[in-house]
Formats: sequence, structure tokens, C-alpha cells
Amino acid sequence: MKGFAAFVLCLSLISVAHGKVYERCELARTLLNTYGFSRSTLGDWVCLVKHESSYNTAAKGGPNGGSGVTSGSYDWGLFQVNDYYWCYVSTNPAYNDCNVNCANLLDDNIADDVACAKKIHGRHGFDAWYGWINNCKGTNTESWVSDCGV
Repeated sequence: MKGFAAFVLCLSLISVAHGKVYERCELARTLLNTYGFSRSTLGDWVCLVKHESSYNTAAKGGPNGGSGVTSGSYDWGLFQVNDYYWCYVSTNPAYNDCNVNCANLLDDNIADDVACAKKIHGRHGFDAWYGWINNCKGTNTESWVSDCGV
């Protein structure tokens, strides 16, 4: 019986560490109703997340190329938060402006992801994300949420 209990505990810990892949409208409702995103920009956020992480909270992108300061950095979680500026991987982060461990951005609890994304957006707008610039900017982003009942 003890072995079975240990097995169940291990399985529950493993499932906590895994991410979640949102459905488009599920994400829209979650951002609006749980995290207070503005309805007027909700389509932009949903479009951004689609093109940054494919709605996957466990997404990790990189290493980033180029020759700039972010070369070799990684992007983490639903909003693909960059580890050079916004979150930390090691004990000596470059900036860590969101004050969060990057690994915490890969689970299915998106509260820390949302807080960081709002901070990034507050400083740089949607132009902080290439996924938004290349796929959403200048388009009818309302269409990303118009059939979601939000």
C-alpha cells in the first residue's frame, strides 16, 4: 500500500510540473475573466500567444540568434518571456525585471506569466513580441476572439 501511495504521489507531482495547451477561446475567457485583460486588446493577446507559444504554457524557444545582448537567450512559457531581461535561470540574472524563475513560467499556473507579460507590455507595448509584430500587427485581431462569447 505504501508503494502505491508513493506512486500516486509521484504521478501527481509530475502532472503539476507539466504545462497546459489552451484552446483559443478558453484562453480568451481566462485572460478576460480571471486576469482582467481589457476586452479591447484581448484579440491582440490571443493572437500573440498563438504565434509565440501555440497556446502552450510549457513552450520554450531558443536559443535566440543574432549578435546582440540577447544572443543565446531563451524564451519561456505562454508569452515567451525572454530570460535575458525578464526572468532568471541562474543565480546571476542579467536583469530579471519580472522577479521570477524562468522554469516557473512553464507550468499550467499562468498567474506569474500574466504578471510578467503585463509588465513587458506596460514598458514596450505589443512590439516587444516578434510573434505579434509579424502576425498580428495591422490585422483585425478582434477576429481571434469574436466567436468566443466574450
